[in-house]
Amino acid sequence: MPPDRGKWAVMMAKRVIFSGRVQGVGFRYTAKDLARGFDVCGWVKNLPDGTVELQVMGERGEVEDFIREIAEESNVAHHIKSLMAEEIPPLEGVRGFSIIA
Repeated sequence: MPPDRGKWAVMMAKRVIFSGRVQGVGFRYTAKDLARGFDVCGWVKNLPDGTVELQVMGERGEVEDFIREIAEESNVAHHIKSLMAEEIPPLEGVRGFSIIA
């Protein structure tokens, strides 16, 4: 019988960089608000080059649906010109979802 890996077997983390007119439009607050509807944790912050970085962890489907919600269905989706997503190691010590100044 294979070992029981529990919920961690389906956990994943992603780093996403959103570009476009994504600063000064409520992007980070929208991401934080949307995170309440998903079983994810992580953070979002503005970067000096005008992009927004999101790091999020959760069950694969929750993470992907959360990113899709921001990019395609949120009130800031039309400000996004492109996004670059990559899988990253699990986030350590992160609980909930926050905005980093």
